[in-house]
Amino acid sequence: MKFAESIFKAYDIRGKVPKELTSEVAKAVGRAMSDILPRGEVAVGHDMRPDSQELAEAVIEGFVMQGRKVIDLGMIASDMMYFAVGYMKLAGGAMITASHNPGEYNGIKLTGAGVAPIGQDTGLMDIKNIIQKDEFSASKMGGEIIKKDILTQWVEHAVSLAPSIRDLHIGYDAGNGMAGILVPELRKQTPLHIEGLYLQPDGTFPNHPANPLDFNNLKDLISLVKSKALNCGIAFDGDGDRAFLIDEKGEVLSGSVLGALIIEKILAQNPGATILYNAITSRIVPDTINRLGGKGIRTKVGHSFIKAEMKKHNAVFACEHSGHFYFSSNYNADSGLIAALTALGILSESNSTLSELCQLLRSKYCDSGEINYEISDANSALAEIAKVFSDGRQDSLDGLTISYDDWWMNVRPSNTEALLRLNVEASDQKTLEKQLKKAEKILKKYID
Repeated sequence: MKFAESIFKAYDIRGKVPKELTSEVAKAVGRAMSDILPRGEVAVGHDMRPDSQELAEAVIEGFVMQGRKVIDLGMIASDMMYFAVGYMKLAGGAMITASHNPGEYNGIKLTGAGVAPIGQDTGLMDIKNIIQKDEFSASKMGGEIIKKDILTQWVEHAVSLAPSIRDLHIGYDAGNGMAGILVPELRKQTPLHIEGLYLQPDGTFPNHPANPLDFNNLKDLISLVKSKALNCGIAFDGDGDRAFLIDEKGEVLSGSVLGALIIEKILAQNPGATILYNAITSRIVPDTINRLGGKGIRTKVGHSFIKAEMKKHNAVFACEHSGHFYFSSNYNADSGLIAALTALGILSESNSTLSELCQLLRSKYCDSGEINYEISDANSALAEIAKVFSDGRQDSLDGLTISYDDWWMNVRPSNTEALLRLNVEASDQKTLEKQLKKAEKILKKYID
């Protein structure tokens, strides 16, 4: 079968619909995935994008063709799929979503038995090869489809991991993504007073892109928090598995600061535990782990890599600067909801405001945030960066990281988009601005 091979990324399938990702490709993914999974039932769910249900139905058809019993979860958040596979002990699951990508994109996130990741080194290339060669196994058994709603069980599970939440008054921006469907259950199962923004799922994203990593998308939530004097605000991405918090002053907590706040709680409960953090988190994350006697391990960016490392190292938690947070109590899977509820639990147990809780975590370093470039020759750009900053400590765990005593930077190709991503952090603003300007001068030479 011929298809756009570029849709097979490092840890999922993603492309433009219908030019690159078609229903025929989706059906073939269902068939090929069925062939690599162990025996048992599988689940399929989808987000709110206009073409997601059609793609989900195609994946389900592929599974049924291979004789699988399929649990159709309908429209869900991505972390609900991970929960379903773990909670129901399924052979695997497929989630139709392109996360925070623009509306013309869609994709498929694949999960194996035991909520094991299916990425480029753990089965995704096998699926690609089966489709390329049209070598699906023959099945004499007929499959079946069962519809199931797991929303209540999912929120019960998430709330059980943060039992101390009190009646905080919070803002909640779903960005017309999947986190909006959680609000009715959160109002039932917690004492939270929720002021909602853009709760209706709408894959055309009529209000703002559902990407909280771009702080420009948080303006409405910041305004809500400040105008109504809320305790804090939470913003989710399109498929609901990432969360960012806004403090009561309207200041954003970076993914690293939120991760460090959660780490303080987790290491108090699990002394000496192993915690993972990816290559672009702030130094405040390993600083916090070391200060509290934990064992920190640095990893590559991406959920399929991190989930595998969680299991390998028996880690209790993992943090990504992009707002993905992984919990051993959640089948080693990431969840924006559990991260947000954990932070609300920490705030509920404290007599301090969220800004006060994060003051020391925020004050030690200055960072650029992630800056994206459409680069014509990524290899040449990386080579020039390496040459210009050759006096720094360099590693290639994920892209190129160059470290000095008072600052560091990482430049890496995106695993989901045709972009080169730059992150710079320093001990003071003057050093940050100087080194950022130097790096940007190089990268801008290679812009398309």
